[in-house]
This record gives sequence, structure tokens and C-alpha cells, in this order.
Amino acid sequence: METRFKKGAKIFDIAITAVAGMVSVGVMLYGIAHFGLSESWPELVLNLFYIACLVMIWMYFFNYRITTQQFNYWCSVCVGITVLLRDILFAPPLAFYGLHLACLTLSVLLLLMLTFFYARKDWQSYTKSNLWAICIIDMLIAALYNYDIFIEPINEYTNYLLTEIWIRPTITYGLVACFVTETEK
Repeated sequence: METRFKKGAKIFDIAITAVAGMVSVGVMLYGIAHFGLSESWPELVLNLFYIACLVMIWMYFFNYRITTQQFNYWCSVCVGITVLLRDILFAPPLAFYGLHLACLTLSVLLLLMLTFFYARKDWQSYTKSNLWAICIIDMLIAALYNYDIFIEPINEYTNYLLTEIWIRPTITYGLVACFVTETEK
């Protein structure tokens, strides 16, 4: 199979995203099996969207039956749905209201940026800094959730929550790495 990217650094970016994403999703699927579907069904729904993104990244990487526009649109939709579900509609309770408000504000900003940057016809005209801003904001959200987990008491869910928080920023990193390459052409 022929890959879309020829530079070693880009291949490494996509490979790291895929491996980290698959390990994270695998850990979360194990957590769902361990805790039971009745307690962890929201994680299963989120994992379906994450798996869809990972499959599309691989399809895009290997030039297999997906165009750049399809990849752009469907990955943006999948990531946007996970932001909407996990961070806005069903936001987890956080230790401090200010922390909750910061995460909610960044999540709304991320959703708006995804809509503005990716879901438009002329998305290739956006700069690298605009694209990396999406990844950075997603990492900030994950870092705030990570901080909240460490200031609250540790329980049996802590390791799974720490894994789940970093799946989406990993996938977002891979998406941005793909789009930055497209903007260079």
C-alpha cells in the first residue's frame, strides 16, 4: 500500500497518534468490560467516535477510499460530537466552579473553532497556527480535567479517567498533523 505522506516526521506523527489512540481506546474498552455497561455506557459511545476517527486517519494515511474533503468533514464531525457530549452536554462535575467554567468555555471555543476551521469549503487556506490552536485548546481542556482528577480523592476510576481524558487530544494531534500537511501542498 502506498502512503499519502512521504516525510518520516509526518509518518511518525500519524503512527504515534494511531498507536496511542488504539492503546487508549483499548484501555477504555477494558474499563467498560471491568465496570460494566450500566456504569460506563457513555464511554462506549465516545469510544465509537474515537474508533471512527482512528479508522479514518488510517484510511487517509493509506489513500484508501477517502478523499481529503470526506476526511476533513467526518473527522471534524466525530471530534465535534465528542466535545459536545463529554464536555458540554454531559460535563463531569468538577471540584471547583471556576475550573468547571474554564473547561466549559474552552470546550465551546473548541467546538466553534472546529466548525469554523474545518467545516468550511476553503479550509486549506487556514494557517498552521490556526490549526495548531485547535490541538492546543484540546490539550488545555485535558490538562484542566487532569488537574481536577488529582485534587479529588483517588478511587478505582482514576486510572481510567486519566486515560479517557487524553484520547481526544491525541486524535486531534493526528488530525492537525494531517491537515497541516495538506495546507503545505
